[in-house]
Amino acid sequence: MVLPRTSKMCNVVDRADEKVVYKRYASLYFVACTDRDDNELLTMELLHMFVEVLDSYFGNVCELDLIFNFTRSYWVLDEIFISGELQECSKAAILAAAQASDAAAEPVPEFGPRSMQPPQSKSSARRR
Repeated sequence: MVLPRTSKMCNVVDRADEKVVYKRYASLYFVACTDRDDNELLTMELLHMFVEVLDSYFGNVCELDLIFNFTRSYWVLDEIFISGELQECSKAAILAAAQASDAAAEPVPEFGPRSMQPPQSKSSARRR
């Protein structure tokens, strides 16, 4: 519904009982589905704010950031909205809350060739 549209077309698509509002940033599309009564321009502004916060959080957000860190992007989204309603509009407060969540989160072990090796015993580590 959104992909075949050209860049000169409107960023709002009317459906039966809802509106689909989208915004394209480079190769990323951010899409929101709203009620017919909601303001499209406000929705576009909130999408823009979400992208700006993601840019600040990830440092120039890209598709790979969202794929490999989707939980963090959801943390940011949860700091902005609760049940579809705006909770926080301060970018600094959103970033501070997301970074506090990062600090409180338990570190995840790295996956890859190193994680496949068995852990070394203390005695073998001392011999080196």
